[in-house]
Amino acid sequence: MTTILAAIFVFGVLITVHEFGHFITAKMTGMRVDEFAIGFGPNIFQKKVGETLYSLRIIPLGGYNKIAGMDPDEPATEDSFKSKSIPARMLVILAGSLMNFLLPVILFFSIFMINGIQKPVDQPVLGTIMADKAAAKAGLQVGDRIISINGEKIVTWNDLVVTLQKYPDKEITVTAEHQGEVKNYQMVPAYDAQYGRPLIGISPKYEHYQPGVAEAAAMGAGYTKHIIFAMIDGLQKIITGAAPADVAGPIGVAKMAGEMAHQGMLPLLNFIAFLSINLGVINLLPLPALDGGHFALLLLEAVRGKPLGARATNAIQMVGVAIILSITVLAVFNDISR
Repeated sequence: MTTILAAIFVFGVLITVHEFGHFITAKMTGMRVDEFAIGFGPNIFQKKVGETLYSLRIIPLGGYNKIAGMDPDEPATEDSFKSKSIPARMLVILAGSLMNFLLPVILFFSIFMINGIQKPVDQPVLGTIMADKAAAKAGLQVGDRIISINGEKIVTWNDLVVTLQKYPDKEITVTAEHQGEVKNYQMVPAYDAQYGRPLIGISPKYEHYQPGVAEAAAMGAGYTKHIIFAMIDGLQKIITGAAPADVAGPIGVAKMAGEMAHQGMLPLLNFIAFLSINLGVINLLPLPALDGGHFALLLLEAVRGKPLGARATNAIQMVGVAIILSITVLAVFNDISR
């Protein structure tokens, strides 16, 4: 039951935020929104307010805005999508993903304000030691303070990192203080291609740090930006074959949502933030039926000076739907296999 409720909550938040972006910008640019729906399938609740019908449907795996004029076969009216300027239409199309990027900033900000962060201490004191690495094999232990490396004095953690870079795959003597006693340890830093520097398998101590409002907001934005670029890099590697395409579908996401919910509200909010960024990035891919595909058609219209015909647009959308359904089926199959 926890997994089901957590999945409904996660999908509901992500879909509502995304569709609200389209909805509010459509309203702001003078477009008529006939229906704002969360979910698919039979209605659970409906209410009309003004010109818009607000719907809650039984399957919480999507949502949509029925904006007048979005259908290529619909005639253009003063308040329809197709009658508005290209920049206005681009804004409406991009707004869903933009909201998906704004949500994590807010969530990370809230998490940092409520929980603070674990900040590395800039002292050469060992916080963790990886088993089977050079430091562990030499006998260094958690809590030891590094005094020098090959006679070079170490005052900060950065000093330690910089000094180690001088000795890739060369034996060094590390002088450290252990429980008030100074000892020497011999080891060989191993060059790590992933990090691009010699490592001995250690990490610093961390301390709890409570940021202020402005700092937490800046950290939330910076963290979101970092994850966006990391996801883009991951997609590039998948497309080029440099990384496997390990795709999770609705079942996999629901399972992970349940696991996060069991850990507490903050881990669940953190999970929603990551998923929201993922949804925003994926939706901007220039594939038909995704927001990125719609945006690409608007760019083409701007270059041509006129939109594609209804037949061509419908054909492109059908191809997009087929692609998305194929990916969904593959993802669900992977979920079941796991």
